[in-house]
Amino acid sequence: MKGGGWLSRDVPGVKPFLSISCSMVSFTMMLPGACLLFALAVCEPGPLTDVLVDRYFIPSQCSREVQSGDSIRYHYNGTFADGKKFDSSYDHNNTFNVQVGKGRLIPGMDKAILGMCVNERRRIVIPPHLGYGSQGVENVIPPDTTLYFDVILHDIWNHDDKVQMKTVYKPTACKRTVQNTDYVRYHYNGTLLNGTLFDSSHNRMRTYNTYIGIGKLIKGMDEGLLGMCVGERRIITIPPFLAYGEAGYGSDIPPQASLVFDTLLLDLHNQNDTVTIEKLVVPELCTRQIESGDFIRYHYNGSLLDGTFFDSSYSRNNTYDTYIGMGFVIPGVDQGLLGACLGERRRVIIPPHLAYGEDGVANTIPASAVLIFDVHIIDFHNPKDKVEIQSYFKPDACKEMSQINDYVTYHYTASLLDGTQLYTSYDFDVPPTLILGSSKTIAGLNQGLLGMCVGEKRILTIPPHLGHGEKGAGNVPGSAVMQFNVELLKMKPGVPEGYLFIWNDKAPAKLHEELDINQDGEIIFEEFSSYIMTQVDQGKGRLSPTDDPVKLIKDMFGNQDRNHDGKITPDELKLKTDEDNEQLVKDEL
Repeated sequence: MKGGGWLSRDVPGVKPFLSISCSMVSFTMMLPGACLLFALAVCEPGPLTDVLVDRYFIPSQCSREVQSGDSIRYHYNGTFADGKKFDSSYDHNNTFNVQVGKGRLIPGMDKAILGMCVNERRRIVIPPHLGYGSQGVENVIPPDTTLYFDVILHDIWNHDDKVQMKTVYKPTACKRTVQNTDYVRYHYNGTLLNGTLFDSSHNRMRTYNTYIGIGKLIKGMDEGLLGMCVGERRIITIPPFLAYGEAGYGSDIPPQASLVFDTLLLDLHNQNDTVTIEKLVVPELCTRQIESGDFIRYHYNGSLLDGTFFDSSYSRNNTYDTYIGMGFVIPGVDQGLLGACLGERRRVIIPPHLAYGEDGVANTIPASAVLIFDVHIIDFHNPKDKVEIQSYFKPDACKEMSQINDYVTYHYTASLLDGTQLYTSYDFDVPPTLILGSSKTIAGLNQGLLGMCVGEKRILTIPPHLGHGEKGAGNVPGSAVMQFNVELLKMKPGVPEGYLFIWNDKAPAKLHEELDINQDGEIIFEEFSSYIMTQVDQGKGRLSPTDDPVKLIKDMFGNQDRNHDGKITPDELKLKTDEDNEQLVKDEL
């Protein structure tokens, strides 16, 4: 008979005992190997009256002992007194699976197996009347034969058993637990009840990903994962009828095997989940919130739900810059940053169907992973934005306001929206000057200084397309909104860019004749200089305030003295407006 059939017999069991005395020697069976048989031979002047049990290996931990009615799996070797083997479960490459105390074992084995722990080893001696008696087993076990069994217990279970769950670790913060229809990612080590490893997600270096409660898992695992928190570690013990039952699974899981899963939950979500937003820090003043179409700069730390870090803008020392609500980022970020304020810190939790889905990102983000972004909004603007002007001090007397071409002297301090100072004019001995409207400064500053009174103070918020653009400049980051705290110190009427002198009214019709003081048909420098200074003194014209008047007049004379002979003839003298018109005609032609 195969599969341990030599142990089967329809004989009701009786209570076991673990030691026995005889008339010659009193002992407890603690002798290994052949010594056992020798001792028995010495100690057996007559027939044994009951089974002898030597518990020669007892595990240090024993959470459960075999009781009548339990089903068990065990390996055994069966021998006669002379050591000759008559049967072995090892030869069949299968444990022997049987229910205890129901007459399915020979009476001696039904008694001797009671009280065993998983992984316990026993040597059991069964006298004939508790074995196969005077009949024996034809051609295998002679009549009236004492039987010797070396047994190791692998598994215990009962039909009344339920899934057992032992929490090894549970995070203190647990906002959500596994529910039916959730999708989970977890690591596990799967062992038989005796500790034999049959599978491990750790060995494959990837989590096991599945739905809960819809039949994708064995029933015991569907039950055992319910209520778990991300980060929780749980030991789940599953009886065979809630695992792989009588069929087992391949060569790794025997029939009727209890399974133990050491499980660590890394992730869970539901297909109905949306983006979750946790506002960590919200500024007291929030005059504007992010809208779809805005361009934002933000810092972030990206992690998985179990806390595993996968990316950070801080590690690159650069903000992440992008448009929002236009599909340039994953949908969860597009949704999660709307409505944020400048300087706000928020946590955005994104389910995988709004992130990188079932594919994940190679070597970075696992498939079907929930993502957490801890975000700090550094600045944002819209491409349609204009310069924002906030005047926080204005003198009571303000007769003149700055305008295009004015020559202004001012102080400024430039910073980013998060308060990071970029540069300031107070670091220099002399405050800067500027011809308003010139190309020598950013467009936003030109615009922000218009319409100011001397002594007025303003805060200018300048979007990047009116500042230093996408590339930035110096220590100004690309696409950065800037703030200028400005004060207008002085103001002089200026001249248009490219001009050295302009008339406050119309230029004289016969300019060469007026310049030619001695009327000899040629204008020398002294005549030219005297005439220009007179026009300035009389308020009929003005020189550019950006340079020394003498130098300006020399430059003007040099521009008109086209053959450089020290004299200006009528043919050489031309107003710049006439020259510009001539050039325009040439360009058009």
